[in-house]
Amino acid sequence: MKNTNYICPKCANTTFEVGEIRATGGTLSKIFDVQNKKFTSVTCSNCTYTEFYKASTSALSNIFDLFT
Repeated sequence: MKNTNYICPKCANTTFEVGEIRATGGTLSKIFDVQNKKFTSVTCSNCTYTEFYKASTSALSNIFDLFT
């Protein structure tokens, strides 16, 4: 993806990829295997430098995660 607003802080490249990861938050989340933390990643296409940004999750997505 190319965006003129994004400039990699390491190599000054302007192309990037966007991804998403989920993680557990605490002990109970780990026990019940609920990934209640969501992060968006932005990875530079040239040097693969990656930044993570915290994203909001809904209660409904957390419930679906409990059953999967």
